[in-house]
Amino acid sequence: MDARLHHLPGLRYFEVAARLNSYSRAAEELFISQAAVSQKIRQLEDGLGCKLFVRDGREMRLTEQGKILFKHVSQGFENIISGLNQIQSEPVEGLLCVSSTPSFASRWLLPRLWKFSTQYPNIPIRIITSCDAPKLKQGDADLAIWQGEDLDVSEQDKLHKEFLFEETIYPFCSPNLAKSINLSTPEQLLSCWLIHYESGGYPWQTWFAQAGVEMNKESVRWMDVSTFDHAMNAVMAGHGACLASDSLANDYVERGLLIKPFEIGMTPGIQFNLFYDDESPRRKRIAAFANWLHSEIAE
Repeated sequence: MDARLHHLPGLRYFEVAARLNSYSRAAEELFISQAAVSQKIRQLEDGLGCKLFVRDGREMRLTEQGKILFKHVSQGFENIISGLNQIQSEPVEGLLCVSSTPSFASRWLLPRLWKFSTQYPNIPIRIITSCDAPKLKQGDADLAIWQGEDLDVSEQDKLHKEFLFEETIYPFCSPNLAKSINLSTPEQLLSCWLIHYESGGYPWQTWFAQAGVEMNKESVRWMDVSTFDHAMNAVMAGHGACLASDSLANDYVERGLLIKPFEIGMTPGIQFNLFYDDESPRRKRIAAFANWLHSEIAE
């Protein structure tokens, strides 16, 4: 056996620090001190006879040798985890971490989640919301409900993908705004603030084109916000119009806070897919949640 394999413990510290570009964040993940991470990596560098990191401001940047080593160490650890997952499988009961965009979680998933908890009381769900795609292979979450056809380029080919549903996209605005400008034609929206949120991904230009309206992007007023909820708050306050699907906006419409001024829908619209690792040790739990999702969508 190659004598260099006695560096395996140090390679674990190296992989985490290289993935996070930080000794301090690596220390948090490994539940040790930053000094311990620094010492372990220094010992690894001394043993290998090459520099693996250089400091770049607050971050630790990989050297060329470090980049080569990180690529192969990551692949090696993934293969080890894959083998462990194939011989081990957790029971159905236990925690399940679900990642989603904030808009889908708050508007679609959370209002229905009590049904899953009633059906599977021994599977507590932890919802993680972010506009950044989780790295499922690295344990950020067990599964992801994601807007669009792709999750992460580096993991895309290694993950199982299931289509959930697709919805047509419409403009929504407040009743007061519609009344104040006597809104009757799509062209009038060009004079309003057009609100776009980070996890949206569907452009106003496409909707206007579908409505047969020519839009000059430079001449309209834009408001960029980080989440769908922020966009809805701005729209309900009368600041403009936002594109959304019926499932995301319908309860606001039912409460009289929003209206859908035009039945001109943008297709293809918003698509949601389910992503997970086929080899996850929590695959029984994932299967239970996936089956529930499909049955809920079918209803």
